[in-house]
Amino acid sequence: MSDTQRERPAPLEGVDLTVRTLGPCRHDSPLTELLYDRRTSHHWVDANDRVLIDDTAAMVGARGVGVDRLPGFEAGGPRRKIFFDPSKTRVGIVTCGGLCPGLNNVIRGLVMELTLHYGVHRILGFRNGYQGFIARYGYPVLDLTPDVVRDINEDGGTILGSSRGQQDPEEIVDCLEQLGVNILFVVGGDGSLHGAQRIADVVAARGGRIAIVGVPKTIDNDIPFIDHSFGFRTAFSRATESIRAAHIEARSAPGGVGLVKLMGRHSGFIACYAALAKNDADYVLIPEVPFALDGEHGFLAHLRRTVQTQGHAVIIVAEGAGQEHLADEPASVDASGNARLHDIVRLLQQRIEADFAAHGRELNLKLLDPSYVIRSVPANPYDSVYCVRLAHAAVHAGMAGRTEVVVGRWHGRFVHIPIPVAVSRRSTVDPDGDLWLSVLESTGQPARWTPRTPAPAPVTGA
Repeated sequence: MSDTQRERPAPLEGVDLTVRTLGPCRHDSPLTELLYDRRTSHHWVDANDRVLIDDTAAMVGARGVGVDRLPGFEAGGPRRKIFFDPSKTRVGIVTCGGLCPGLNNVIRGLVMELTLHYGVHRILGFRNGYQGFIARYGYPVLDLTPDVVRDINEDGGTILGSSRGQQDPEEIVDCLEQLGVNILFVVGGDGSLHGAQRIADVVAARGGRIAIVGVPKTIDNDIPFIDHSFGFRTAFSRATESIRAAHIEARSAPGGVGLVKLMGRHSGFIACYAALAKNDADYVLIPEVPFALDGEHGFLAHLRRTVQTQGHAVIIVAEGAGQEHLADEPASVDASGNARLHDIVRLLQQRIEADFAAHGRELNLKLLDPSYVIRSVPANPYDSVYCVRLAHAAVHAGMAGRTEVVVGRWHGRFVHIPIPVAVSRRSTVDPDGDLWLSVLESTGQPARWTPRTPAPAPVTGA
């Protein structure tokens, strides 16, 4: 995925990008032999290496501003010196939130890198998310060894289990201290990373030396300042199978309409990329672009005309789209405190059926919702590779004593992103960006669902 395809957040102004460390690195890295001769490779990084947030900002350097003054992330990768003595280091791993292709790949990558290359002897897996740290749930820890994780990358889901909802960070740190954990890897999304920051805050308040390192997980691809999240490519690739099925169903019946619901609470990346990959969709509805249902220029009238003209239509709708049409429904929250989405697909189905009936048009509507199937599948080869490399980057960061940090890839380089920066905003599809323009070009749907407002007439002199 190129940088032009990824919707890039605006550069951060006045935000501290410094990565916290637990102290000076005094131990020789066990990886020295692997990279002894690679003195200039960016697989072997210096502590002062930086990756610019906006590579176009390098032009500023040409105008007299030194590149060292431009905002940039600390580069990820192995260091010559590390903070923790591997022979005395104990590590914890936890997976949180919803399922995503690649979770087992990340777990396996962490365990194999820690044991085979760093020589860590004890790795503890905490079960069912943050609940695994809390005594009252009664979940035993799982000893993770190369034999335990050897083939788990062949399966979807996570062998550690997962859960949503907040837990007391004081109790979590109590557990970490009792078990002697030195590094905790948190594999999770926005809410999980907020939780990781609270854990790190408690550790710091107690004067502890436990590194908290996040591996960002979001199937919606909505974490900022990473090129893309693991599992995303698997997700939109699998989604194309449902689009194909919807297209076949729609064109095989008079008045055929295929309606495909895809993931995307606040960001429509999966819907956009799946539509472009299959190129059979006539409409893509995403949270970032409101749409009108009624009126001559509304979605319903446009859909009816499309079906009348070509005989069928395929609609892709992200789960968070069109919430403005459901504002009157009662609000509720999930276990993590997130607002529950209202069912836009149910509303669309009802309104499409009513509109076709009111105009005497035949309708054969088929609804496909592959969401849970997509979440639970194994990672495809690309994501499998990416998960392993993310795991390696996370281990290098943790062993070097980096904490309160998320690892990700930005401009093709692995970087360390402070957790507060990673959760400071949400990455979304830019309605004025080239990705959405490509979707409009592919589908042929209107750029807007209301009449264009005429530009004011120029004011002329007397």
